[in-house]
Amino acid sequence: MVLRVASYNVRSMRDDVAALGRVITGLRADVLCVQEAPRFLCWRRKRGRLAASGGLTVAAGRRDGGVAVLVGPGVRLLRGEGHLLKCFFGLERRAIAIAVVEMDGQRVAVGSIHLDLDETARLHHAREAVTLLQAAADRFDALPVLAGDINEQSDQPTWQHLAERLTDCYTVSPRGDGFTFPARGPHKRIDAIFAVAGFSVVSCGGIDADPADLVAATDHLPVVAELSHPHPGIDDRLKQVNQETVERAARTGRLGRAGRSWRPGKIADFTAARRSPRRITPAG
Repeated sequence: MVLRVASYNVRSMRDDVAALGRVITGLRADVLCVQEAPRFLCWRRKRGRLAASGGLTVAAGRRDGGVAVLVGPGVRLLRGEGHLLKCFFGLERRAIAIAVVEMDGQRVAVGSIHLDLDETARLHHAREAVTLLQAAADRFDALPVLAGDINEQSDQPTWQHLAERLTDCYTVSPRGDGFTFPARGPHKRIDAIFAVAGFSVVSCGGIDADPADLVAATDHLPVVAELSHPHPGIDDRLKQVNQETVERAARTGRLGRAGRSWRPGKIADFTAARRSPRRITPAG
């Protein structure tokens, strides 16, 4: 399985919407985390239009907070939810949108965040977001991925807090210079995708798109990460089948189809017997 997760601050679709649609199409994302999603007049219709421009659908997100998760036709949506984060007086209300999806038998919980310019609020909201995302992942036995506009760079406290708990995908397999802001003359990496260590990062960075479209679409550049989580190899499958069979034998007092009595202290080698393992369905 290779899952394409993207993050994009779309500035409430206040710029060139046609250019924005072309960039989103070029992302070829299975899951797209959006920041500054429309949240005022006709916000649902505008978000739907944004998603449709890239062949996606809206999976998660509430009006307040301006974050959303969009999903493509290649993934199955299991759960979409939105949570408001702690309110700080005088600051914009922040939130996290979480979509739990399944692709090729693997479940992934993807969260979209847009953190504050205020350092105290930013760090507090990052902690909240990680907790909420992990809770959603645990409920569905899924792997967590967090993406968004962090509003600070990798040497600052909030970014480091996230990177201590999840892997900063760009640092593992970078593509391009990684800069995401501003779209015209980018020189800061303030947008990122973080994934649990269970994933192998194939690549992470920008996309090949018309530079004019990237500048016209919004003031941020998108980030795309390709995340791989291969299914277990045949050796792992055989080990799992052997263990299950031995455990079943211990409960029943016999070795099932082998037709031999089971005695404590004797473990059969089913690999050597060349028994065909039953098909293993991925967890969940």
